[in-house]
Amino acid sequence: MIRIDNLSKTFTLHNQGSTVIPVMANAAFSVAPGECVALTGESGAGKSTLMRMIYGNYLAAGGSIRIGDTDIVTATPREILRLRRHTLGYVSQFLRVVPRVPTLDVVAEPLLATGTPAGAARAAAEALLARLNIPERLWSLSPTTFSGGEQQRVNIARGFAYAYPALLLDEPTASLDAQNRETVLRLIEEAKARGAAIVGIFHDEAARSRLCDREVDVTAFRPDRAA
Repeated sequence: MIRIDNLSKTFTLHNQGSTVIPVMANAAFSVAPGECVALTGESGAGKSTLMRMIYGNYLAAGGSIRIGDTDIVTATPREILRLRRHTLGYVSQFLRVVPRVPTLDVVAEPLLATGTPAGAARAAAEALLARLNIPERLWSLSPTTFSGGEQQRVNIARGFAYAYPALLLDEPTASLDAQNRETVLRLIEEAKARGAAIVGIFHDEAARSRLCDREVDVTAFRPDRAA
């Protein structure tokens, strides 16, 4: 479902004479349907950079990132948007939403965007918000006013509302209490069981051990090691 081959990345420092800094080279791995792969490596090794490349936020310098039949590296913006709508979900560490949009609508939006009837989309959103212990009195409010932990749970609900065939998870259990952490772990297990291919960053070692089928150490993709 996810296949990365000979992937490389550079950053250009435009305020420093357009100096080009190579940060990744020869990255390669694949993720099958129903498999969860953890990205590991020391801080600054490139885990988040690789995730953003897979999602299409960062442009690769070379190689390929195939999600199903679509190569993110060569895809048009329209193709990437279509992929994000129907195929590739991303649960980041931070909730980014339009202010004043009610929480229920924030969570239901991925379902509405794929043609789910409004009633069914809202019912699914309500079920997820309840499961993640977001009080019903908050559903009509914008999540921009919520605590950090509440925003994270809304972000997770939004990411799991639609059954994406592929998922990117960036620290999905960070800062959660034991009860909500367990709920998130079960959501991820259910996604695996239905066949989602998952790439994640899990600093929670117990969660990584429970969920992940294998690990990919991105330190091996640093240019000084990948040659």
